[in-house]
Amino acid sequence: MVIDLESINKEIIGKSLPVPISGTLSGHAAGEPFDKLVYQLIKKRLPDNTYRQYEYLNELYKKNNSHLSYDERATLIRSKSLQFLLNRGKKTTSEWTDSAPFEEKQNDTADIIVTGEDYFQLIDVKTVNQAKDAQPPNIISASKIAEMCRLMLENDEFDMHDIFYFEVKWKVEDGQMVCVDSTARNLFKTDPSKLYINWAAAMQIQFKVSSLSQDYEGSKKEWCQGFLQKFTSEATRRVRVMEQNYVKKYESLF
Repeated sequence: MVIDLESINKEIIGKSLPVPISGTLSGHAAGEPFDKLVYQLIKKRLPDNTYRQYEYLNELYKKNNSHLSYDERATLIRSKSLQFLLNRGKKTTSEWTDSAPFEEKQNDTADIIVTGEDYFQLIDVKTVNQAKDAQPPNIISASKIAEMCRLMLENDEFDMHDIFYFEVKWKVEDGQMVCVDSTARNLFKTDPSKLYINWAAAMQIQFKVSSLSQDYEGSKKEWCQGFLQKFTSEATRRVRVMEQNYVKKYESLF
């Protein structure tokens, strides 16, 4: 079961939401209402298959309440790479109870999950204030993607999930935030060698969703191999620079 995000694109353009009570027009406070709107539009189409990430885990653990340890709960998700992407940590997972369920976290991999039989569509909603559309934002940790790639390669998991980014561009009109454009992009459809990793900003992959190319024709296995080649080669260069600038010229002095 998957959602055609192009249909959501068409429906959301022109939709308006009230400016937050705080008046804040940047950051999470401004973006969250459109994030929730995208969720509602998808949920309307696929009510039994659409979740927030924390909702999915809460329901999964509640349905399998005999699974109490971290390892038992981890195995409820068959895919090793998805276990990693959706993981809330060993301590947090083992302490989960029906009376103390998970709540939403900003660093969840996905804002929205659409589930099918042995397939997950992970959707991360990014919002852009048209008046402040400047440099590309942080999207996701490169180290998280690298670890995902390792697990996909080691466990031959290439048909179990896709990662989509859904960009909502909005502007303020008459006290309302109005969606003026939207874009959906599949991470696995862009050339991994062309992704920009900002190593100085917590190793974040940065891009504008609307600028993300979708012309990559390799397989997911090739995508994972290509990303790891890029990631490790850039990391190696940084190690050499750090060693040259901050190790070699000092180590003979002590």
